[in-house]
Amino acid sequence: MARAFLGMGLLGANFVKAMLDKGEKVRVWNRNPERAKALEASGAEVFASAADAVKGADYVHLTVKDDAAVNEVLAAAAPGLKPGAVIIDHTTTTVEGAKQRTEAWKDKGFAYLHAPVFMGPANAREGSGYMLVSGDQALVEKVQSLLDKMTGKVINLGPEEGKAAGMKLIGNSFLVAFVAGLSDTLALGKALNISAEDVGSLFDIWNPAQMLPARLQRLSSGDYSKASWELNMARKDTQIFINTVNEHNGSLTVLPAIAATMDKWIEKGFGTSDWTVIAKDAV
Repeated sequence: MARAFLGMGLLGANFVKAMLDKGEKVRVWNRNPERAKALEASGAEVFASAADAVKGADYVHLTVKDDAAVNEVLAAAAPGLKPGAVIIDHTTTTVEGAKQRTEAWKDKGFAYLHAPVFMGPANAREGSGYMLVSGDQALVEKVQSLLDKMTGKVINLGPEEGKAAGMKLIGNSFLVAFVAGLSDTLALGKALNISAEDVGSLFDIWNPAQMLPARLQRLSSGDYSKASWELNMARKDTQIFINTVNEHNGSLTVLPAIAATMDKWIEKGFGTSDWTVIAKDAV
């Protein structure tokens, strides 16, 4: 079984190193040739063109930036693809892009599987983290053992094409919002002369992550009539957060936008509803 890997960024390079550690032969290419060249000492076969790198490969992996990059790299590789080769794309892309490529490459006689990951470079190196797949279940079954070796868990989301792309975007959206919220939390802590270490000790004792399943259920229920925290009261506290940070010349990322959303729902007459009503339009 021959494998090629296109895209030697931090994630791709560490995937390749892990494959080489297992004794596999890997053909590699990168638009910046120096990055690919750096893997030669580890045993990778380095090629100057994507088409040369994929020649004879049964499986072609790639991890690049976005839809446009995936399309560009695969177009460059196309002349060298072995008939029946399987393309496994680990890039975070749009749902539409993943669907389009699945159909387009099928029409050309190749199998394309989108397999985005919740993995950092260290995960790729050690084979931990999560990999998402969806679509043709016969194809998923064919590559399952191959993917199992690359990650801690392969999550099969079923036959719907593009669902893996969508779930990866949802996960990343949560991470972006989560970090932005933490940034504002730390800004409030700084304004109150409470260190990041003290904030961390609070979360060691009181773990809000435990609330996530119940809060998601509450958000999606559509019933905000029985308030555990009234929107009016949440808005009052939010203004205290904002004023405190502003008084100490701090900066906030998301709290002002949340306050504006709260005001909108209060104006609509939901001030005594549970504060999670601010998510009503989303669900």
